[in-house]
Amino acid sequence: MSEKSQLILMAEYNQLMNQRLFEASANLSETTLNEDKGAFFRSIIKTLNHIMIGDILWLKRFSLHPRDYKSLKNMDGFTQAETLDQILFDDMSDFYKERKRLDGIIIEFCNELKEEDIKNTLSYINFKKETHCKRFGSLILHVFLHQIHHRGQVTTLLSQENIDFGETDLPEMVPDEN
Repeated sequence: MSEKSQLILMAEYNQLMNQRLFEASANLSETTLNEDKGAFFRSIIKTLNHIMIGDILWLKRFSLHPRDYKSLKNMDGFTQAETLDQILFDDMSDFYKERKRLDGIIIEFCNELKEEDIKNTLSYINFKKETHCKRFGSLILHVFLHQIHHRGQVTTLLSQENIDFGETDLPEMVPDEN
């Protein structure tokens, strides 16, 4: 499986897990979504917003790639957060509408990737105003690992509300080789 194929698989996995996350939390009250549960970003809604902030931040950085990806032209329509804990959406319906749109862009972007670009580097400036130049494919992989890490925190918060999130293992999406 090529590196591009693996990134496409991760994008599709990400979309499915975000859909399941919304379905699992859709019936929670606003109070429960905002309750400080002692997680790193405190609440379910704050953690979900942090994941989206990271995705937007990285996709906007990726849009500066010399390849000029058509799929990332739509990133101008997303708010760039001032901090990593900013609340972009406090309403789950509004949040999920934008989450679905963002997941679609991520899938489109991964399909548009060129293998040679994945092996090249991308220069960017982080929140601390430090300049970095890193392997593009590793940065894209980081986006997915960041999502997985924080979604795991949200599934823990959901389990504290007696909500069974269900299956999260990637092999259910890996094509059978037979």
